[in-house]
Amino acid sequence: MASLLITSENQIQRLNHIINKVKELQELETAQLTSPPHAKSWNVVEVIEHLNIAYGIYMPKLDEAFSKMPSLDAAPNEFKARTWQKIVIAGQRPKNGKRKWKMKTLKRFEPLLDKETLTQEKIDAVFENFFTRHAHLKEAILKSRNKDVKEVKITSAVGPIVNFYLPECFEFLLCHMERHMVQIDEILG
Repeated sequence: MASLLITSENQIQRLNHIINKVKELQELETAQLTSPPHAKSWNVVEVIEHLNIAYGIYMPKLDEAFSKMPSLDAAPNEFKARTWQKIVIAGQRPKNGKRKWKMKTLKRFEPLLDKETLTQEKIDAVFENFFTRHAHLKEAILKSRNKDVKEVKITSAVGPIVNFYLPECFEFLLCHMERHMVQIDEILG
């Protein structure tokens, strides 16, 4: 299996691309944002809310990690992901614009939005929450550039079976978002 080399520059570029895509989504008609392709599928707003929930679990973990992480004088460089973490990350990463396989979402990550009362105000709040949380992610990636990222591990949101060093955590979160951007493309057809 080939190495996964992670750079903060690549991560920032990909995050900027996702944020710009979500800004474009925000401009769509309400019907496009709230209409799922099938009765049991999520709509666009629910996918964005799912991303909010997922990152919301990582925000305090990242903040705590930064409080414990010593600074470095060295410039940022590539980070080589460990084998198990690389496998977990690869499971999220879309390939050729397709999700490799669909995964059942754990209850704690489900966007419990009432589709019947999904007002423009609630939709706007979901998008604003996304932009706030992912500005936090962008700041965290930038801050990590001069930290000793091998000093602290972050437990994944699914539990201690997976723990990440900071660059691996960011990569997992980005691949998760990229996966759901593909899902949104599928919803909008």
